[in-house]
Amino acid sequence: MGERIYKGCEKVFEAKKFENLKEMITNTKKEFGNEIAFKLKEDDSEKINTMSYNEYIDEINSLGTALISIGLKDKRIGVISENRYEWEEAYLSVICGTGIVVPLDKSLPENEILSLIERSEMEAIFYSSKYDEVMEKAKEDKIGKIKFFISMDLEEKTDEVYSQKELVKLGKDLIKNGARSFFDAEINNNEMASMLFTSGTTSKSKAVMLSHGNICANIYDIASTFDVTKEDTFLSFLPLHHVFECTVGFLYPVSKGASIGFCQGIRHIAENLKDYQASAMIAVPVLFDNMYKKVMQSIEKKGKLGKVKFGIKLSKVAKIFGVDIRRKLFKEVLDSLGGKLRLFVAGGAAFDSETEKGLNELGIETYQGYGLTETAPVIAAEHPTCRKLGSIGKTFPSLQTKIIEPNEMGIGELAVKGPSVMLGYYGTNDDSITEDGWFATGDLAYIDKDGFIFITGRKKSVIVLKNGKNVYPEEIESLINKVPGVKESFVYGKPEKDDPVDLKICTKIVYDKEKIKEEYNTEDEEEIKKILWNKVKEINRTMPTYKYVKEMILTEEELIKTTTLKIKRFEEIKKVL
Repeated sequence: MGERIYKGCEKVFEAKKFENLKEMITNTKKEFGNEIAFKLKEDDSEKINTMSYNEYIDEINSLGTALISIGLKDKRIGVISENRYEWEEAYLSVICGTGIVVPLDKSLPENEILSLIERSEMEAIFYSSKYDEVMEKAKEDKIGKIKFFISMDLEEKTDEVYSQKELVKLGKDLIKNGARSFFDAEINNNEMASMLFTSGTTSKSKAVMLSHGNICANIYDIASTFDVTKEDTFLSFLPLHHVFECTVGFLYPVSKGASIGFCQGIRHIAENLKDYQASAMIAVPVLFDNMYKKVMQSIEKKGKLGKVKFGIKLSKVAKIFGVDIRRKLFKEVLDSLGGKLRLFVAGGAAFDSETEKGLNELGIETYQGYGLTETAPVIAAEHPTCRKLGSIGKTFPSLQTKIIEPNEMGIGELAVKGPSVMLGYYGTNDDSITEDGWFATGDLAYIDKDGFIFITGRKKSVIVLKNGKNVYPEEIESLINKVPGVKESFVYGKPEKDDPVDLKICTKIVYDKEKIKEEYNTEDEEEIKKILWNKVKEINRTMPTYKYVKEMILTEEELIKTTTLKIKRFEEIKKVL
């Protein structure tokens, strides 16, 4: 079977094309200057403060001007903190005319942060007070090239640490006196503007080089696919250092004049959706799965499940006649989520079809997208005129995709080509991008006759049996995760005792004690094991025999995951074997 090239889907919406992020923020100030850029909530207060785009972009220009004045033109500058306004201000003040921005993972341990400071050759870093001790260590040990430490929380400069707030004031004064260094800085759209480290141990993580051209091409594709306006408010939840949140949940709303509110933590999601009157949210599937389960449990407890099911049937009939009555029918449900919520975009892992279907039936347009750090990030997504449950939608308008060496089922490695594909990995002679521009994603997939892409698993995690059959653990995990009482699962291959070359399929299941008691009326561990093993056997009967799960481990301890909640498979395998 040959390699067929799939062109990008048609644009759904007209969108502005920006050559670089500086051009983008200039346009945002011109078009949306008086609109609310941020809704800011203090931890100890119910009050919501707002900031306009005029104020925000003036502060970006001021901070950029100050950074250049202290000698940071064309330098690499890090940013590390929880999601907050100062992160987004620092990011754009660096990338729009000062130098190269290096976002760091906020959950890394001290030794890995120090290692990345050294590896990136950054000369300055913005950080919140949470990282004071790490930065003290970096100063004492004179790590790498770093000279400038900039605190997001200090009110004024100390002997060795700058204050971000004070630098903004300095920049404002410089601009009043005629400084033009930041405004006049020329942007090379095709050079590295952002250095991003992939998840993994520090020694193995790769430094991805993205240009303004890469990022802006992706923003254009997102804007051509989704309809967001200045009336929308995004709840920022996923960590900002991750390119999915950075491009889709930060830069894209800024380009459209939409507002951003920062989530105060996973326990505050429902409260923050109401506080900010959020209409859109980007997250990983597990978060939406949990939200949907809670909503449905609440409906069931109130004895309204029958009424909701009837409403879903009614809304489907109305839709045939071109009338959408979901938001009226399910107003009470939507009000519990703030009342304005209308758009969910899931990425980073496989999305449960039942959750996606269920949220859409309740009136929240829910789509699955797919991408990588190396592609700035989105490669494909569902959208209003392009949906097939279980798929990741179709290729984005500016891109092309193909399947490398498809097998008899059409499954092979997904490759992508186009303007949002990275420049390469910094400091390596990596040949991951072919001479004609194709980048292999490392994900296995097939593309159906209509151009919808279906991811079957990671190339690295596929379990190859002695008989040559391939088992995709993610496929079995998605079935196990639907069992009531199962929080999450991990499927792996374990060498057979009598034939170490062959592998048997095993699973580690994390269960929820409370849900198990509620569902099966037992707290006895042996009884729980028996119940869940019977459920696994039921799943086995739906699959070919070579995929049968033959062994099960039960635990209440969560699986080891990345900051975007992907299972660290290699670490889990080491643990179970």
